[in-house]
Amino acid sequence: MIIGIGGAGGKIASLSSDNNCIAVNVSELELSKINAKQKILAVTHSSKGQLRGSGKNPKIGRLGYQSIADELKEKIKGGLIFTSSGGGTGNGITSEILEYLSEYEYEIPIEDKTMFAFILPYLEREAGEYVENTIDFLGGPVSSAIDSGNTGNIVLFSNKLKFEGKIPESEYNKMMVDSFNSFLSVPVKGELYQLLDGHIDFEDFDLYKTKPFFNHFTHFDWDPNKSFQEQLNTNLNALLLMPERPIDALFLLELPNTKDISKFYEILDYFAKDNVSPVHGVVLNESLTTPHITVSLLYSRKPMELVNDFKKAADQYTRNRIKKSLEQHVILQNQPLDKMNEARRLVEETGSNSGDVLGFLKRIGKL
Repeated sequence: MIIGIGGAGGKIASLSSDNNCIAVNVSELELSKINAKQKILAVTHSSKGQLRGSGKNPKIGRLGYQSIADELKEKIKGGLIFTSSGGGTGNGITSEILEYLSEYEYEIPIEDKTMFAFILPYLEREAGEYVENTIDFLGGPVSSAIDSGNTGNIVLFSNKLKFEGKIPESEYNKMMVDSFNSFLSVPVKGELYQLLDGHIDFEDFDLYKTKPFFNHFTHFDWDPNKSFQEQLNTNLNALLLMPERPIDALFLLELPNTKDISKFYEILDYFAKDNVSPVHGVVLNESLTTPHITVSLLYSRKPMELVNDFKKAADQYTRNRIKKSLEQHVILQNQPLDKMNEARRLVEETGSNSGDVLGFLKRIGKL
């Protein structure tokens, strides 16, 4: 089951599943905007929270989780969770889920492991609260969950392309969903088309998704006469954070004919250099005019490294904000004072003896 937590998570989950999903939120208003098979309202005992949501405050999301904890623990088994790392509801409720998985006393069966997709803020364009929430999220609940080995794959989407490309949110959400669906369609194509080499069925694919590593997936038209490494580097998924060197991989190669079938060994050779033996399949798809490949790379970048990236950017953002604030302060200019004229003005106003005043100024060295 696909589960969307929070406003952003709910929107993406509904798109990815044709509304056949579960939407979770603390806000009745936000839930009313989502088309979903089931809607779960997390109770916060706060009229403001139930109406307006968590307002970027993960504590409200965490409080709401308590009212739906037992239900969610069952719903997430074998599922996929979409959520934003920077908001309040998605961050708070998902943090509770990750901590529950981290502290689980027994080994979670493969078929019950949960896959996660997080939407990370773009540091240079989004509010500081989103960045701070993400730092706490990655360094705490996400890090602990990965160390426990009790999650499935974790996908790290980024809003960078959205802001740099000035892409509307609805369009960007669809781009993320289409990208994800290209990865999820691998076992479907593996069974739909004639198998030429290798093997990827639903059982293989489900096992791959349960590995507790970060997943970077992409797809592109493959030229058998060019270096696979160069083609892969050129076609990495701009919607996701860039991957590290893979520790595991999967690919499905679709050929329009059998002419270039032996060239796929070059792809295996590429992964062999990193001591990776990918799950792979080569199928005949006669509806294509050029070969097409879908690739997934699993890598094990530690969350604290991601946290450090965010902290560096957040610190620079803070420094720039302080500098700008200081520059906006009004600087009072020193005004020169003609002390002789000022002394004479005071003599005239007070009727004092001018000799006394001028003598005093001379003694203190002002004249």
